[in-house]
Amino acid sequence: MGKTIRKVSLVTGGGSGLGFAIAEKFTQNKIHTIIVGRDAKKLDNAKKQLGEYCHAIPGDLSKLSSIPSLVGKVIQQFGRIDILVNAAGIHLKKELTAVTDEEFQQVLTTNLCAVFSISREVGKQMLTAGKGCIINISSMSAHYGMPKVIAYTASKAAIEGMTRAMAVELSPFGIRVNTIAPGFIHTAMTAQALDSEPLRKAKVIGRTPMGYMGQPSDIGHVAAFLASDAAKYITGIVLPVDGGNSIGF
Repeated sequence: MGKTIRKVSLVTGGGSGLGFAIAEKFTQNKIHTIIVGRDAKKLDNAKKQLGEYCHAIPGDLSKLSSIPSLVGKVIQQFGRIDILVNAAGIHLKKELTAVTDEEFQQVLTTNLCAVFSISREVGKQMLTAGKGCIINISSMSAHYGMPKVIAYTASKAAIEGMTRAMAVELSPFGIRVNTIAPGFIHTAMTAQALDSEPLRKAKVIGRTPMGYMGQPSDIGHVAAFLASDAAKYITGIVLPVDGGNSIGF
């Protein structure tokens, strides 16, 4: 099957939110896209919306020991993985002093450790192929201090450092590694963080020069660019897609 396919992408968290938007853009570009997530029903619904170029594999990435077999299954079925997008993530909104060690570790396991593990496994195949593209997802929380998101912030700041380290190590072998740092985008996760706090939401809009929140498709377009040959000389960057929020006053 792999011999007849132009490109194969693996998108974690592809059943909803930013992962879905990225998978949607990839499938529109006729890239065979495997979406991975814990919720089989959500994945199935996404697959129906995304059409023939979408393939769904349920999997809990927080169970790190299952990742090698999951990647192996994809490679066995599709022949290779050209593009890896690490979009799966969980959020925890809680005051620093109330966060337990278990909660902190749970966020790090899903948002950071799983990204490392799956990038390592996919990276092995990309090294053999002599080419590949890895795209990570960060957050504005890695760029400035935000209250009540200590675990999430730690995970995303680490993603940005890991992106640079991975890019330096892998780029000589034809594998590009970049990160998208979304600003405030209309998703269920953002709604959970902002809708209950009107003042916080107003502050977000107020410091965004463009004056409004972004759409998931804005992230999808950027991911499609970074995965394309148009970005063939771009590696190791953290690209804010935030309407200017990160430089707003």
